[in-house]
Amino acid sequence: MRYFLRRLSFYLIALLVAITLNFIIPRAMPGDPVTMMFANATTQVTPERIEAMKQLLGFVDGPLYIQYFTYLKSILSWDLGTSIKFYPLSVNDLLGSAFGWSLFLAGSAVLLSFSIGSILGIYAAWHRGSKYDAIVTPGMLIIQAAPQVVIAMLAMFIFAVGLKWLPTGYAYTAGSSPDWTSWAFIKDVAYHAVLPLFCASVIQIGGFLVNMRNNMINLLAEDYITMAKGKGLSEKRVVFNYAARNAMLPSVTALSMSLGMAIGGQLIIEIIFNYPGLGSVLFNAITTRDYQVLQGQLLIMTLFMLFFNLLADMLYVFLDPRLRKGGK
Repeated sequence: MRYFLRRLSFYLIALLVAITLNFIIPRAMPGDPVTMMFANATTQVTPERIEAMKQLLGFVDGPLYIQYFTYLKSILSWDLGTSIKFYPLSVNDLLGSAFGWSLFLAGSAVLLSFSIGSILGIYAAWHRGSKYDAIVTPGMLIIQAAPQVVIAMLAMFIFAVGLKWLPTGYAYTAGSSPDWTSWAFIKDVAYHAVLPLFCASVIQIGGFLVNMRNNMINLLAEDYITMAKGKGLSEKRVVFNYAARNAMLPSVTALSMSLGMAIGGQLIIEIIFNYPGLGSVLFNAITTRDYQVLQGQLLIMTLFMLFFNLLADMLYVFLDPRLRKGGK
């Protein structure tokens, strides 16, 4: 219990620091977002109207600490403000509409790449030095090192533009109305997700593969592995019941961090395939200096990152009895 309370207090402090930085960084950027909103207006905008819009959007004058406490109050009530670019749409509604798409695309990509990478890593470690290890391990690392934009553009050119097997972008067919009770719409969403999901997954497999491979290699020299082999246990049982089970512990951290980062959206993938997730929302917010959306987006990313790291700490205690004994 003390272990849990220590970890929880650490993450609460980290959250407060992240919220403070989230408040300071957008305000440190040059320029006034409200003034920029009216920069391309075809009619003359009076200073009174600009000031009224600042008040409405929460950009009030006064001491910075007053603005900070106002910001904290809005977070506690989960009132993230109003979008500048999509006024009068609230940040809650804007991020809420994109959240599900990013959770589906990025979350599925992380889980898929973790599963494939871990299995490939287990096999590569058990057959270390074989042709499989010599080809698959460096091959996946080369793919991981390639820029996301290159992987995505190549995949689009080959499978969408060239072969015309898959759509070039968006989450579903243009003009159709979202209806999650319709099997036809669900198949349409899955069809449009194949290409971005493939690109988002393949670039992450190498990291999970190497992580699992290295963990496995370190464990294969342990005495209990030698004893298991000496008892005549099957190769499958030794690999999965003894080696892979313990090698999975460090991979939990990598998985939790990837899941935490995934909710921010696959920025490059979503832009290239025009996928309506949080990555696209973040890009639009940066280019238009939409402070309210930026703060809301970064807050959500921070919450998920800290949550999944805390979850990893708890899973460590559950999976490793040594931590349970030391954490009492």
